[in-house]
Amino acid sequence: MNYSRTLLSNGLRVLTIPMPSLESATVLIMVGAGSRYETRETNGISHFLEHMAFKGTEKRPTAMEISSVIDGMGGEFNAFTGKESTGYYIKSAKARIETSFDVLSDMLMHSKLDPAEIQKERGVITEEINLYEDMPARKIGDIYERLLYGDTPMGWDIAGEKDVIQKIKRENFVSYMGRLYSADNITVVVAGGVKEKEALSLAEKYFSAMKRFKTDKPISVKEAQVKPTVFIKHKQTEQIHVALGVRTVSLHSKKRYPLTVLSAILGGGMSSRLFHEVREKRGLAYYVRSSSDEYTDAGTLVSTAGIDPKRVEEAIKVMVSEYAKIATGKMDLESEELRKAKEYLKGHLVLDLEDSKSVAGYYGSQELLEERIENPDEALAKIEAVTKEEVEAVGKEFFKEAGLNLAVIGKFDDGQKLESLLKL
Repeated sequence: MNYSRTLLSNGLRVLTIPMPSLESATVLIMVGAGSRYETRETNGISHFLEHMAFKGTEKRPTAMEISSVIDGMGGEFNAFTGKESTGYYIKSAKARIETSFDVLSDMLMHSKLDPAEIQKERGVITEEINLYEDMPARKIGDIYERLLYGDTPMGWDIAGEKDVIQKIKRENFVSYMGRLYSADNITVVVAGGVKEKEALSLAEKYFSAMKRFKTDKPISVKEAQVKPTVFIKHKQTEQIHVALGVRTVSLHSKKRYPLTVLSAILGGGMSSRLFHEVREKRGLAYYVRSSSDEYTDAGTLVSTAGIDPKRVEEAIKVMVSEYAKIATGKMDLESEELRKAKEYLKGHLVLDLEDSKSVAGYYGSQELLEERIENPDEALAKIEAVTKEEVEAVGKEFFKEAGLNLAVIGKFDDGQKLESLLKL
């Protein structure tokens, strides 16, 4: 799989990834704007704006008119917001991509941001926040990052706070877009059964009028952890949900791949170490998994689990004991376990990239946030090249007692007791 990259005169980037066997195509617009660019007074505006883009434009004044166009061609459309980027996409039959370009450009450049619609959407956002609050297996990731990054934009919830959502007004959206939605801070990605010439022609037609201006930079992450930390979100739940992790590296580090392999060994599947020790051997949890996650200037390797409240201390001890093996160089990593972890990662990457939407996201996020784009074959080769020595080295480097972080959701009051368990 290969791609082509073109820069328009206004600085907007266009990526085309032909997938000749597909009859579908995805047009994805990615913007270098997310919750880490917010202030305390606008926390949640990135996500709120994503919603408002679908609520009407000058050409299509209502949400119904926008959705009717997409539904009328059998397309799929949605959007997503992260801490460092926001994406808007339409997936359709390849013959209908001009409509996708038309609608998406209209949404980004001519959104009405009608105050009446803003008022109605406050309720939708509030209920979405409530939904996430009722999903602790999902919410634990937010709580963990609150612990890592504190009261900073990187530590705030992407969805925002309810009281802030109630105060955001039209002028806040206009100001936010005027700080970040510059042509040179946007990437248009077209993946699927399309040709480069057609995609580039449509990008020129629909996006060349976008303005280019200087954009804001986010506050850098400052990390200075000197001892293990615990954060408990008290909530009545049937399970105790925990996230145990350490700080690692950014997107730009060469240590990303050894850390990703290490996370797969630790909690990357049903034969991983934590899954075996926590669930299969002791029956302490239903789900237990690990991931290595990176931002442009920070990263973490974290393991999450939903635990029987009566056995939470036992479960944390087991998780910490697996971390201790890594920290002290006693992993006893066998070549077969390393091979299996690599195959797990490579297989999941290949499966993910069977869909044009996933391919668009894969290339778009790299173009927006990373220093260079790796084709999938390059990524697969880098995973395969990771050695036993590299995995053990990053484990000893980052798995240190002083760097342990434990976030908890549930009815558990004794934080000091949990902190005493964080011994490597």
